Amino acid sequence: MLEIVVSLVLLANGLSAGVLLGTQLGGWPLLASLPPDRYVHAHAFFSTRYDPFMPACFLITTLGDVALALLTQSAAARALYLVAAALCLITIAISLTQNVPVNKWVRDLDPDNLPADFAAQDPRRRWGAWNRVRTALSALALVINCGLIGLAL
Repeated sequence: MLEIVVSLVLLANGLSAGVLLGTQLGGWPLLASLPPDRYVHAHAFFSTRYDPFMPACFLITTLGDVALALLTQSAAARALYLVAAALCLITIAISLTQNVPVNKWVRDLDPDNLPADFAAQDPRRRWGAWNRVRTALSALALVINCGLIGLAL
């Protein structure tokens, strides 16, 4: 049972961290460089590709880390699993409060008929900053989870 939980945590955490890192390295630079109408079109395309995949990965990672914290005998490992779970919970909270609202707002825009004040409302800078935070938190959780493999198995 323990091997299955560890495998699921590493898979889910690796996938979620990998998608966020891929977004940072490729998707974000592209979105940041586009003119507003093309940005809206491209962002709407990208943002619909990861739901419900990413939330499921973060939920599996969080629940798996909590389960591993309860199953381990080591107090240090328990603390680190709970730190990894907390990092994923913070990532989920950032996603729900910062990134998802932007994604929904941009998806509802018509790229051919942008609001007159779009330049003032352009969410790219804020979205990009929060995405960097999510990427770092998810990657740190993955580093912790990978580091704990020897103790779990």
